[in-house]
Amino acid sequence: MTAVQVEPAVRPVADPAPEPVTEPVAEPTWEERYAVAARDVYRRTLVELARADPRVFCVDSDMGGLETLFGEELPGQYVNVGIAEANLMGVSAGLAATGLLPYANTLSGFAAARACEQVKVDVAGNDLPVRIVATHAGLSAGHYGPTHHAVEDLAILRTLPNLTVVVPADAVETEYAVRATAYLPGPVFLRLGRAATPLVHHEPYTFTVGRARVLREGADVTIVATGPYPVSMALEAAAELAGRGVSARVLNMHTVKPIDREAIVAAARETGGIVTVEDHVVVGGLGAAVAEVVTTEAPCRVHRIGVPDRFFDHVADERELLALAGVSAEAIAEAAAALAAPAARPAG
Repeated sequence: MTAVQVEPAVRPVADPAPEPVTEPVAEPTWEERYAVAARDVYRRTLVELARADPRVFCVDSDMGGLETLFGEELPGQYVNVGIAEANLMGVSAGLAATGLLPYANTLSGFAAARACEQVKVDVAGNDLPVRIVATHAGLSAGHYGPTHHAVEDLAILRTLPNLTVVVPADAVETEYAVRATAYLPGPVFLRLGRAATPLVHHEPYTFTVGRARVLREGADVTIVATGPYPVSMALEAAAELAGRGVSARVLNMHTVKPIDREAIVAAARETGGIVTVEDHVVVGGLGAAVAEVVTTEAPCRVHRIGVPDRFFDHVADERELLALAGVSAEAIAEAAAALAAPAARPAG
């Protein structure tokens, strides 16, 4: 039998599988990045700080969300004390005394009133680097009713020695403020709202603790505002005043303590008067702080716009409550126009 040699079959070489096409992920725009509530930007920034520095601790009072956003990723740097705000401050002070950098998370009304003694004695009294981050400030929790109005917190907390008090104007400034105060000596109170608010800042800038930011130049009158809606209203009022021929300077006083005395004195000397605007009772807050400066260094007219000095017994959202309280762009414009009038200016 003749052997038959069978040539091995030649298999065609398959074309290599095409590389998967990966569409580049578009970076979020400025507005997209910050089109969220300030408290969400704060939490995002806190996680970034904690990843880079194991001394950064999140001390939670069962606020909701931090246990997953922070606690699941960094469980060794997360403590939940439950709904016990006084204990929150004591635990945070103890952590800070060991060299850690705790962030105590609660609502503003609870931080300033319910836990005031612990903030005073344990935190400020020992000059410890506790960062008290309080949300639902001012009238931002107005839908919960008067028990959750936090319109006296600045008046209470700015009286405590050693405590730095910062009130960002929007989500952008919140991130800047968190980073700027991360390694600041001593305790810090960061006052935030609840829901997203209009953006005031649409491009990067240099945030400096204790230095007001001039948002609009002006020579006739100065509007000094702190907090999201007051600052955005101040800008609305200044634009409306420009149509009347009134040049209004707008200062974003993001740091209530230490307050920018130099900017206030300049406003008192260079313009016809100062209008202060705040989501806070008119007693003891920003308006009082500004008046304290001008009465000793550069006397001038000061018109304070804020929540009236009475219990504000309404349930509504923040913007509606502010309007009911008389805090509006229209009220700011009218008060500023009156101070800018030549008759309102002191002789000489």
